[in-house]
Amino acid sequence: AIADADADAAPQSADGASVGDEMLASCSDDFTAFLWRPASSKKPVARLQGHQRPINALAFAPDGRLLATASFDGSVRLWRSADGKFVAALRGHVGPVYQVGWSGDSRLVVSGSRDSTMKVWDVASRKLKVDLPGHADEVFAVDWSPDGQRVASGGKDKMLKFWRA
Repeated sequence: AIADADADAAPQSADGASVGDEMLASCSDDFTAFLWRPASSKKPVARLQGHQRPINALAFAPDGRLLATASFDGSVRLWRSADGKFVAALRGHVGPVYQVGWSGDSRLVVSGSRDSTMKVWDVASRKLKVDLPGHADEVFAVDWSPDGQRVASGGKDKMLKFWRA
């Protein structure tokens, strides 16, 4: 999987200055992800290590400050996108996590899993905000409505569901 952060929402350095060019993230089945600045270097900015199983998906927060990774180890991990520093592990799924998505204001992350649930995480507190069971099988796709009030999910049960977050 590959994700990129918009240059308009460039990550901020520790002193608040804009990093200035587009970020790219990649992940693989070797349990790692990489952060890149392709316009300025062919070498990765950081190698993100910590997952215990392959990483299935990743997504930058709309504000560009954080990156979320979803893994077959059942966790979602948050990383600082400016330098790849580990921020938090969000645990609660009892199966592999297939997908992650950010709310438009970058305050919430939603994850979908083989355990047939979606979970909404509060980024500031790093705690589970809402557990959304309801699919009869694995949840393969998740995304937020533009207003950030609802989450959509699609699963192996061939159902498309909409939830109030």
